[in-house]
Amino acid sequence: MKILFASVTDSGILRVRSQLIKALLAQGHSVIVATPADKDYKKLEEIGCTFVPVTIDQHGTNPLSDLKLYKQYKKLLKTIKPDAVFLFTTKPNIYCGMACRKLGIPAVMNITGMGSALGNKGFLQKIMIMLYKNSCKGSNLKRIFFQNDDSKAFFEKNKIGNSNVFARIPGSGVNLEKYSLLSFPSSSTVDFLFVARVIKQKGIDNYIEAARIIRKDHPEAVFHVLGASDDSYKSVLDEASSAGDIVYHGRVDNIPDFQKLSQCTIHPSYYPEGMSNVILEAAASGRPVITTDHPGCREGVDDGVTGFIVPVNDTESLVRAIRKFLAMPIAEREEMGRRGRIKMEKVFDRSIVTSAYLDALKDIKGNG
Repeated sequence: MKILFASVTDSGILRVRSQLIKALLAQGHSVIVATPADKDYKKLEEIGCTFVPVTIDQHGTNPLSDLKLYKQYKKLLKTIKPDAVFLFTTKPNIYCGMACRKLGIPAVMNITGMGSALGNKGFLQKIMIMLYKNSCKGSNLKRIFFQNDDSKAFFEKNKIGNSNVFARIPGSGVNLEKYSLLSFPSSSTVDFLFVARVIKQKGIDNYIEAARIIRKDHPEAVFHVLGASDDSYKSVLDEASSAGDIVYHGRVDNIPDFQKLSQCTIHPSYYPEGMSNVILEAAASGRPVITTDHPGCREGVDDGVTGFIVPVNDTESLVRAIRKFLAMPIAEREEMGRRGRIKMEKVFDRSIVTSAYLDALKDIKGNG
């Protein structure tokens, strides 16, 4: 079968879908990836994919550019004639989803996260609900995968799609071979990691403020920030770095190398996520996680067992959780990380997600 992957970044497909792609190729299927051409499309070609560049305006909803995107997908589908399309992220879900419905091409949709437009009440949310309803109403849509129960409940409440094709998966899962259990560091410093795009909803303000407070009486604590930042946060990061509150590394590709040196990952996000890969990868590496009581975050942590869960956008609670972690003997921190690894093996192994997609493909093939 010829299978098309539609998403917004080639790096995202490479990072969290390569296991699925390799499984499909091993079964004799051909895989075409349609995303904007960035830095990783050559790597996708190297593992056996055909890459087709598409142009996507990822920011905001512009009716003219979105109509162009729909037409672009429709033309692409007519040219490639895929047997199935796997949809990821909002704009491909909507506009490639609409094109699939129009042409009667079987599709599998993944709600990788609600995003700000769909996750926050207002006029834009109403528009997004209308667009998703249009994309999801066809009989060609064979699965809608949800990464958390809150997203699934939102679709059910707003009557988006046919609930008979709804299914839950454990996020994107985590590659347990790539993110193996690491030995626990016992250096003179206690290193914390923040791994995310540097935007407000990822909790960067809470993290920096907590770091400033903690370091007053815990100079051994080192707070790293790993992630690309836009211009609006440049001065904030520069000031916090100059004060010694954080160490900013920018965007990095070698996150496992930082995990080796760290004792804990802090993910104070309140962004409308599907399931945080940051949490899953840290836990798989044997690192405790401090995160928020927020969809896509709380599912990856057992409070007090594999890490700590704190209220959303609450710096004081975050500080208390960090102090609690620092007060623990290093053997208890290590055991907390080990329990996180066990949770990942039981619940979040990426092979579970791969199997769900292969099962969906069997149904498509059986109905073909």
